[in-house]
Amino acid sequence: MGEMAVPFWKNDRITPAQIIILGFLLLITVGTVLLMLPFATNNPSGAPFLDALFTATSATCVTGLVVQDTALYWSPFGQAVILVLIQIGGMGVVTMAVAIFIFSGRRISLKQRWVMQESISAPQVGGIVRQTRFILKTAVIMEAAGAVLLALRFCPGMGWKGLWYAVFHSISAFCNAGFDLMGTSSGPCSSMTAYTADALVNIALILLIVLGGIGFMTWQDFREHKWHVRTMRLQTKVVLSTTAVLLVGGFLYFYFYEFRQTQWRELGAGERFWAALFQTVTPRTAGFNTVDLSEMTQPGQLVTVFLMLVGGSPGSTAGGFKTTTLAVLLLTTAAVFRRRDTAHCFGRRLQEEAVHSATALLVIYLLLAMTGGILICCIDGIPLMGALFESASAVATVGLSLGYTGGLSAVSRLILIFLMYFGRVGGLTVIYAVTTKGTGKVSQFPQERLTVG
Repeated sequence: MGEMAVPFWKNDRITPAQIIILGFLLLITVGTVLLMLPFATNNPSGAPFLDALFTATSATCVTGLVVQDTALYWSPFGQAVILVLIQIGGMGVVTMAVAIFIFSGRRISLKQRWVMQESISAPQVGGIVRQTRFILKTAVIMEAAGAVLLALRFCPGMGWKGLWYAVFHSISAFCNAGFDLMGTSSGPCSSMTAYTADALVNIALILLIVLGGIGFMTWQDFREHKWHVRTMRLQTKVVLSTTAVLLVGGFLYFYFYEFRQTQWRELGAGERFWAALFQTVTPRTAGFNTVDLSEMTQPGQLVTVFLMLVGGSPGSTAGGFKTTTLAVLLLTTAAVFRRRDTAHCFGRRLQEEAVHSATALLVIYLLLAMTGGILICCIDGIPLMGALFESASAVATVGLSLGYTGGLSAVSRLILIFLMYFGRVGGLTVIYAVTTKGTGKVSQFPQERLTVG
């Protein structure tokens, strides 16, 4: 009886990975119940269970896929619930729980510090509380600054309602969620298409998305080393360089090819520039769009799928298999071509564990995206590219859509719910949570050469 009374986060038999998974599951459950309340929707009858579950999962997992337009379907209370779920889900359930401990003055145990380390992908337990304080303070400052910039655009035309819109979209962008309230002014599920050429809105959202997606440890490095990149950790260098390559490469593709196609001929030079830049940034799991994605060419949709699956960086508000995973795989490939035993980067040798984890993550995300897309295509009969786009958007917790999500069957929605949940808690977190803890090597099988390729 005594053991049953111990809360699950204090039970020594529960690993940090299991605590993170249970935390997100609990938050989704609470969010679903709140969104099913009659006053959570503009319809007095309330939201059906599956709609509430889908929305709560999408908000908690900071995805942005919706089956009902956020502004038109949900009441101010329902929108506030969604925003709270986005904030907690984006910063991490464990991080927000620890914030309550910090502000209440309660002592944080070693087990709780260990869980915090796993939650924010910190390199060590030491100084974890101080890092968490820094993360929370920085997030509030960035979200407030973003809200001020957006308020300069929204308030003149919307009045006081514009302030709510500014706060909502600032948090949604920084947490890489992609939920929007533009349905009342631009039409259902229109996202930010009314602001394609608006420099202020584009700059504010792009900065929030990028800053939220580069990772908490990258912020910490900039705090300690300022702009002295050479003294920063290897992870920060890899994150910044990989992010830069993806942003530049994506922009060049969208600007010089995609938005020069005939369906975009009405876009002016300025609109084409901002559209190309925004559509390069938003697949980093943000979920906003300033153009109709269904009008994109299939190569453009495929490039977007690739950017979505890569996502942001470790320990950030973004999803995907992460920029560091892509970098490790490319560096390992280069090492194979050069007939080197190990991969090198910035004068450092990559550990073998990183290579194994990166390979596992890539395979997991590709299998989930492809399996989910094929199943949705078979169940609902939508084009395969559209199904793959929706499933990749879900597992990478992006939220971009070609317009199929709202019309999917219950089974397909459940598939997307699973993909969103898996994508947010992290592939390795799920694996570590369900596998045994034993790692000791008692014996090894004989080794035999296997020819590959």
